[in-house]
Amino acid sequence: MRRLGGGRKPIGETDPELVVVLERLVAEDCRGDPMQVLLWTSKSVRRLAVELRERGHEVHFTTVAHLLRSLGYSLQSNRKTLEGAQHPDRDRQFCLINERVGAAIAAGEPAISIDTKKKELVGEFKNAGREWRAAGEPIRVSTHDFPSQAIGKAIPYGVYDIASDEGFVNVGITSETAQLAVASIRAWWQDLGSERYPAARALQITADCGGGNGNRIRLWKTELQKLADDTGLEIGVCHFPAGTSKWNKIEHRLFCHISQNWRGRPLISYQVIINSIAATTTSAGLKVYARLDQRDYPKKVEVTDAQLAAVNLTSDPFHPEWNYTIAPSPNPAG
Repeated sequence: MRRLGGGRKPIGETDPELVVVLERLVAEDCRGDPMQVLLWTSKSVRRLAVELRERGHEVHFTTVAHLLRSLGYSLQSNRKTLEGAQHPDRDRQFCLINERVGAAIAAGEPAISIDTKKKELVGEFKNAGREWRAAGEPIRVSTHDFPSQAIGKAIPYGVYDIASDEGFVNVGITSETAQLAVASIRAWWQDLGSERYPAARALQITADCGGGNGNRIRLWKTELQKLADDTGLEIGVCHFPAGTSKWNKIEHRLFCHISQNWRGRPLISYQVIINSIAATTTSAGLKVYARLDQRDYPKKVEVTDAQLAAVNLTSDPFHPEWNYTIAPSPNPAG
């Protein structure tokens, strides 16, 4: 039996300066020489071990890793949290959205969150993520993601029913326009919404400020007028302030789960995309429906001042550019 205290001494005892130098090398600030070697290089344990040996501290990179963990360090990735300048009425707008959605759900009226998911190239292209496969048998895909080599593009436009935790994705193939946005809402209403809310008199929509459903897009408002006239619904719209779209329910209630479901799987055809979206579920009970929309939605459709003026729009006193209601026309054409 080895006597108590025998064996190799911890490196912190034999080289007490080692920890101090190591902490200095991995320090977050830039005090001292701004041109120090590690300021612009990857701080891997191997690189740190090299720098320590150059400073007279004989240490292996595995020991560096052990010391860093004992000091409370761990491998960290970047985290998207900085949102830039925030609108002074951001929180008040969030509260208003919450009130409008809550009131709609309490009244038994539909409340939906809408947005476009990231556009995807259709073909044998790499898709981020990994899935279980037999060892040594990865799916082989193209080395480059050239749009010219794609079968086409997929534009998944989503409608998320907040109360029922139900998603509907209309996959367009041409352009992300206001016509695609409203066509997706219309398809959701025809396929799911009208049956789920047979007595509905109003529809509450939450959306971000960009894309086809942007608050400054004229075509968005004229297309909503057509939807209101066709369905008889009074359509209320609340936009999230610019730069806050990630708080829209559809982002973290629907789109993230779709991305997780098809991770590591090449989207080689529209059928694969539709099936993968429709197969998305969660333990909380999320259901998703998907359809392919092969209609052509042209860009740069002009809306005249007269057409915009004909929209039966009522602006909210609080930030009318974000909050407004479009009611059916008093005398709809035809």
